[in-house]
Amino acid sequence: MKTIYTIVAALMLAFVTSQASAAAAAGSQMPAQIQYGGKTMVLNGMGVRKRAWVVKLYLAGLYLTKKSKDAAAIMKADEPMSIRLAITSNFITPAKMKQATMQGFHVGTGGKTAPIKAEIDKMLATFDKGVGPGDIYELTNMPGSGVHIIRNGKRVETIRSAAFKEALFGIWLSNTPVQANLRTQLLGG
Repeated sequence: MKTIYTIVAALMLAFVTSQASAAAAAGSQMPAQIQYGGKTMVLNGMGVRKRAWVVKLYLAGLYLTKKSKDAAAIMKADEPMSIRLAITSNFITPAKMKQATMQGFHVGTGGKTAPIKAEIDKMLATFDKGVGPGDIYELTNMPGSGVHIIRNGKRVETIRSAAFKEALFGIWLSNTPVQANLRTQLLGG
């Protein structure tokens, strides 16, 4: 009987330690706030994008100037905001990232990507320089300037289009997001 208690205690300790280290790693990849262009944005919510419920592809965080649970208002607003993606999986390659992003745009817009095709193509081209574990992408909207695509702290593209910005944030926040529970987590739920 004592052996069973020892095994259970060891398993519980391993679980708690695993959760604590996962939380520490998430905290380093998703800080409580970020600054960009003289604006401070706070973490609204974060979650993990998974494939087939087990493969963790990336950690995502939504940053806003003021916390909000209103996905439609966030998508439409021309305010400082950012989606931060911390890539965690070897399964992500430039080709797969392009395919998944295109699928996200297609689903999030209900298939209406033609009006923003040029902007989507500009974004997809940013993945050509490589994307993989350890990379951090920040998709940051700056009012009057557009969406700044930042890879590992360096801006690699700027896309000036309100329709593109709305569709981009819609990948995670629309009524048909890439992953429903991730949408809930990003909205602080």
